[in-house]
Amino acid sequence: MIRFNSDFLENFLATVRKYMQLRGGLTQKDLSEMMNVGISTMSRFLNLKTSTVDEQLVANIIATLNIPLHEIIDGVEEDSTETLKRLVQFYKDQKVAEQKARVADEPPAMQAESKTKTTATINIAGKKHQMPFGEHTVGPVKTEITIREKLETLSPRQKAYMNDFLSLDGNDRDLVVDLGDAIFRYFRQRNVEF
Repeated sequence: MIRFNSDFLENFLATVRKYMQLRGGLTQKDLSEMMNVGISTMSRFLNLKTSTVDEQLVANIIATLNIPLHEIIDGVEEDSTETLKRLVQFYKDQKVAEQKARVADEPPAMQAESKTKTTATINIAGKKHQMPFGEHTVGPVKTEITIREKLETLSPRQKAYMNDFLSLDGNDRDLVVDLGDAIFRYFRQRNVEF
């Protein structure tokens, strides 16, 4: 059994709401569907209408929203942290298995998509360098997809970058955007194709 501090639930729910916003403005219904949990169960939990903290539900929420453990671990008693980590990992592994099963069930046309890495050759101080960029999907692709669908196509590395980017304050985000914009302008001026 996982033991939580007395103020855990309120702090945890604030973190959950933050990550629901960061993950595309999820609603309680969206989250309950992603977790295969009843909407009423999710509503009672998120609105503090429960008398106890359901450790299974907590771990499932952490895994589903991919909440970094360092954001909530202070609310867990020290002797329970390893148990929580194992439980969260269980739910993450379960989600990966479900995702692989869905891919295996997709029609062959969707499975025929392949991913290619793009590289650009740039000239820096007279030396040519290969610069890798993200993966691009080759094959049948929907033309209009939602932000949530675009986020689901990101690689784990890209998701980690997004998480780091979204954790920055407003000025730091602007700095990263300005830097990225300057890099893209530089490549466009040099006619580098992505």
